[in-house]
Amino acid sequence: MASVIDGFRTALPSATIYVYDNNSTDDTVARAVAAGACVRHERRQGKGEVVRRMFADVDADIYVIVDGDGTYDPTAAPAMVDRLLDECLDMVVARRVSADTDGPAFRRGHAMGNRWFSYVLRKLFGGEFTDVFSGYRMLSRRFVKSFPASSVGFEIETEITAHAVEIGAACAEVAAPYRARHEASESKLRTYRDGFRILRKSMRIFKELRPLRFFTMLAGALTAVALLLGARVFYDYFETGLVPRFPTAIAAAAIAIVAVVCLTAGIILDTVGRARREVRRLAYLAIPPISARG
Repeated sequence: MASVIDGFRTALPSATIYVYDNNSTDDTVARAVAAGACVRHERRQGKGEVVRRMFADVDADIYVIVDGDGTYDPTAAPAMVDRLLDECLDMVVARRVSADTDGPAFRRGHAMGNRWFSYVLRKLFGGEFTDVFSGYRMLSRRFVKSFPASSVGFEIETEITAHAVEIGAACAEVAAPYRARHEASESKLRTYRDGFRILRKSMRIFKELRPLRFFTMLAGALTAVALLLGARVFYDYFETGLVPRFPTAIAAAAIAIVAVVCLTAGIILDTVGRARREVRRLAYLAIPPISARG
């Protein structure tokens, strides 16, 4: 922790460094205080809770958020801040590039999972992000103060990415070195549990941001099932003039009705979602942007 604070103080000497303690049981707080950081506490467990508290409490023009495990390179920060200022961006994401020569920096399966989730999220929400789970980001004040975070855990990065796409924020990615976690440091990320939570959160956000597409896909799937069930019923009817599979016919009709309801719901929610996006966009535009360097 102390090395991370010292590294960012050297890289960004004019920055105020905050460390948020999330019920740690080691000497993290003491080390952070000794290193000169402003230490604050968030008792509600989870990375999302911490980020939400940080965004609410800290007032700044530029926010640099980074994990305190020493995996991210502080020397990349000045270039990322310069990119944010020079191009009047709202978010610059550090695209992680392994800096270890004796082995991969990512845990087994995490690199593949990150690529797969990044691809899925690009298809669901749009945007050009290739490392949606990066914990190293530069954010503008108007992005932070217009972001209504609701995530509790590691799915917070997904929500940040979706918010950037929703409000049309100007964003960029910058390659930055990424190192393996120190052996004495234990990751709180649980691959399958948190992966499922991220996928569930992604689908929930997709439903909220793209309701027409979501419910159209659902209606299409239900229609396909109804047609498969109904095909056999119609075949028997044309062959014999009877409907021997009456329960199947009822099920096909019921599923078809549900498909129509889903499509109708998608149309209605799309109108509501459009108004919601306009409100978020207006809240974002109400905050002055970062002035470009002349």
